[in-house]
This record gives sequence, C-alpha cells and structure tokens, in this order.
Amino acid sequence: MYYQRTGFGFGGGLTPAVKNILFANGIIYLIRFLNVNLYLYLTNNFALHAYDVLFEFKIWQLVSYMFLHGDFWHIFFNMFIFWMFGNELEAEWGSKEFLKYYFICGIGAGVLNILLTPADPAYPGTVGASGAIYGIMVAYALRYPDRPVYIYFLFPVKVKYLVGFLFLISFFSTWNSQSDGIAHAAHLGGMVIGFVYIKYWNKRFKFKSFTSIFQQQKKKKNVFTQAEDEKVEYYRQKIDELLDKINRVGYLNLTNEEKELLEEGSKYLREHDNTDYN
Repeated sequence: MYYQRTGFGFGGGLTPAVKNILFANGIIYLIRFLNVNLYLYLTNNFALHAYDVLFEFKIWQLVSYMFLHGDFWHIFFNMFIFWMFGNELEAEWGSKEFLKYYFICGIGAGVLNILLTPADPAYPGTVGASGAIYGIMVAYALRYPDRPVYIYFLFPVKVKYLVGFLFLISFFSTWNSQSDGIAHAAHLGGMVIGFVYIKYWNKRFKFKSFTSIFQQQKKKKNVFTQAEDEKVEYYRQKIDELLDKINRVGYLNLTNEEKELLEEGSKYLREHDNTDYN
C-alpha cells in the first residue's frame, strides 16, 4: 500500500488509536515510580485474576489488565511491536474498527487465560497487552504475509513465518505444566480470537473489507492513456484523496470502486514511481 504523504507503513507515523494506547500504557507504567502504593492498588484490583473474575465478578479486569505491565522490557517490547504492526492496520481500517479488533483480541485472550489458570486467590495475576498485540500480528500476517521482519535487526523473516512460529510456541507452551512466568494462554487466545474474528466477519457480512485483500488481486485493465509521468501524478493525487477519506471514515466505508482504485494505483506506483512506498 502506498502512503507517501501520511508516512504510514511498517512502523511509520503514529495513528490516533495507536498513539492513545501507547500514551495510556506509558502513563500507567510511570505510576509505579511516582506512587508505589497507588501502583500496588492498581495491580491488585485491575490485573487479571481468574478468582476475581469468576467469583467476585470483577469483569473489568478483562480490559484493565491490558494496561498494566510487569517491568520496563515487558512494556517496551509490547509497545514497540504494537507500533510496528498497528499503525498500518489502523490507517487502512479506520480507528473505530481497529480499536474494536484490538479489544476483542485482548478480551478473548483474557477469557482463555482465565479458563486455563487456577481460580486460586493466591495465584498471581496476569498483566500486559500481549494477547491483543498477538492478535494484531495475526491480522498483519494475513494482510501482508510476505513482508520481511528483521529479527534482531539482522535476519529477515517473512511475517507469516514469524507469526506461525509464535503460534506454535504459544500453543505448546500453553499445555506445558512448567510455568515460566509468561501468559502463553493469553498469547494463544489473542491469536485464535483474532483469526476467527477476521474470517467470521468476512463470511458473515460479506464485506469486501481488509480480508478480501488477503486473496489474490484481480487483474485490472489500464484505462488511462496519459504518459507514464502523468499517470504517476494522477495516481498520487487519487491515493492522497482516498487516504484522507480513510482517515476520516475508515477503509470499510470506501466504495468498491475506490478500493479498486486504491489497489490499482498502489500497484502502479510500486512499479513506476521512485518515491518510498510499501
């Protein structure tokens, strides 16, 4: 997808929902240094505890646990990965659909974690946005399966293989009786819920939404007779107009013709324009 003017892409500039979630997580994490007692209160009451949800009906924990993190590296890697994969999806779907998907994955991850952990008041709670973020990674892998990700900034791996590998780790680790302090069940839940939600959404409502782009693109006829440089300028202008509309109303509210023009223009610019694009 071509994002010359807005700067979106793999990582890229901050979209509204991504920015707000990063900000909220950062502020809550800083509380641990500003007011220890308040942070302990938040952890005791807003981390995810199976006992609290099932027997004390603290349902809010299914959402609030996503905004708490254990240490610096926990929040750093979660938010870094969220920034990497979330911006482009939000720019394409619109903030409303992106946030809905994010919280569905996070809540689904929490539900599976509750089902697979002891409902014991003494059992440690679960914190972190990893379940929701694993769901975001699944969506990104379905949308851009062949995009390279550089492991340790050195080794390129296609997103689909990385996410597949993470799924296997989460799946087998979930059923491992030895605890390593990582909520693998939440990771697995976020991935499964995300995948099922995307597939069900596409089948149930039959939208030509972001899931339709997972399929092989249709061949399009070239109906323009302008010279190549005029064509590049034409597509630049049209894509900028469509990106403005996406930022206002979301990708799903584009007409079929606009979606086809966006795909056609992006493909042409990838082949003929020297400006940066995805």
